[in-house]
Amino acid sequence: MQEQELPLSLEVVGQAEASKHVEVRARVTGLIERQRYSEGEPVRAGDVLYQIERAPFEIALQQARAHLAQQQAQLEQARREHERLRPLAESQAVSRREADSAESALQLAQAAVAQAQAQVREAELNLSYTTVTAPIAGISGRSQKSEGALVNPGADSLLTTIAQVDPIWVRFALSETEAAQMRQGNGTQVSLTDARGASLLGVGKINFAATAVDTSLGTVSLRAEFANPRQQVLPGQFLKVHVTLGRTRGFLVPQSAVVQTEQGRMVWVVRDSQAQPTPIQTGGWSGSDWVVTGGLKAGDQVIVDNLMKLRPGVPVTTQAAPSEAN
Repeated sequence: MQEQELPLSLEVVGQAEASKHVEVRARVTGLIERQRYSEGEPVRAGDVLYQIERAPFEIALQQARAHLAQQQAQLEQARREHERLRPLAESQAVSRREADSAESALQLAQAAVAQAQAQVREAELNLSYTTVTAPIAGISGRSQKSEGALVNPGADSLLTTIAQVDPIWVRFALSETEAAQMRQGNGTQVSLTDARGASLLGVGKINFAATAVDTSLGTVSLRAEFANPRQQVLPGQFLKVHVTLGRTRGFLVPQSAVVQTEQGRMVWVVRDSQAQPTPIQTGGWSGSDWVVTGGLKAGDQVIVDNLMKLRPGVPVTTQAAPSEAN
């Protein structure tokens, strides 16, 4: 067995989540006239999802505009009256009280116009809210309201949801020691495999690491981001997350050769044609093999078969592994 420079990696379970998830809610009261999207299909930002009846809001806008016109006419009348009385007040042809009343009437008319303009803007907004659009691009959810249903902006305003799955986020956790190794490593890489071991989505990047350790579990929460243009991974899906922490020098030992004991991990090594238990230190995984960083030396022969039959000092006959024999 020869020491070599190896990628140091870990495998943990992670769960996918949407990079963005929004609830689409009604912002005005009215009947849904039409649902204009297909449930579960991709939508683009700005796509129309629902049409709420417009007629009541069109009438409200017309009324607001008419009220604004009325207030503007009254403002013009107040302005003319103010202009007419100003020179008369300067020459004291009218009382100060009349001049002050004209000034107040002008200011009140100006305030009334400002209020009417705000009411027009509010009516325009309410009319625009009857066309419910997608705030983000993503995968549309199940519709919570059917055509003809009465909706309102209260607690029961949810219409549907949209989840952005490209990019997709994957949440996972590492132990304190593993997280420390990741921080010390250079060029940390993250990849995914499904339950069958098939590679998914290429290499991702860590976009969040918690600043505190979960004291109940002794772990650090992390999140990685992956491009997901073909929607191979969906929110809620469980995946195997492979974290490459960097490179280290060590020995590759098959998983089947490593024994877990109360004192830690060990392997059986051939010394003087006899089996001897040897404690080891591991640094993670490389593929399906353990990376052994301590306890072995170059030239050691590690026993990989029939471990249940071994006892310290038992004579053994060695045979090179296929990769070594070739």
